[in-house]
Amino acid sequence: MLIKIYPENPNPREIQKVVECLQNGGIIIYPTDTIYGLGCDIFQHKAVERISQIIGDSKKKNNFSFICSDLSNLSDYTKPIGNPVFKAMKKALPGPFTFILNANNNVPKILQSKKKTVGIRVPDNSIIREIVSQLGHPILSTSVKDDDEIVEYTTDPELIYERYGDVVDIVIDGGYGDNIPSTVVDCTDDDIQIIREGKGDIDILF
Repeated sequence: MLIKIYPENPNPREIQKVVECLQNGGIIIYPTDTIYGLGCDIFQHKAVERISQIIGDSKKKNNFSFICSDLSNLSDYTKPIGNPVFKAMKKALPGPFTFILNANNNVPKILQSKKKTVGIRVPDNSIIREIVSQLGHPILSTSVKDDDEIVEYTTDPELIYERYGDVVDIVIDGGYGDNIPSTVVDCTDDDIQIIREGKGDIDILF
């Protein structure tokens, strides 16, 4: 199913349709402030397995992130973080950054990595933040990649639907996406270390 949702004023009825899909173990493709994402409810184990199959990667190898609506539930899934890191997150989010933090035991076992870390994203995109807010907890996220070696990420939601429409439950058309991924920031040592520079001004972090 392809659903058009406008970021300026997300339709509550369409948002609810997506939330119910996630609650029922569905998989969605949705817009962010960077690349279109592939995601599901973090507590729906079968959906997590389906995403692993779609991207052809095991959960352990793949770097899944959690999409959050804000920072209010951060401590639900992460160990306590130092003041400098929290300040940097407050300045940078919502925005095109993924913060790698130490995970606590509330992260579902199926998603726990050997490193015991979790990536946290709060995209500057009202559609996905509203979906997560209505769902009441984060959704799992990984980037939608393209088979084309030159164009790594597809930006057109209709082309994404053509390719993934048969394997996911909903593709949200929220307009053209970007083709530059988020900047990944490792904060597991209470220090701020850039491990992938993508979209976003890194000066804001320091």
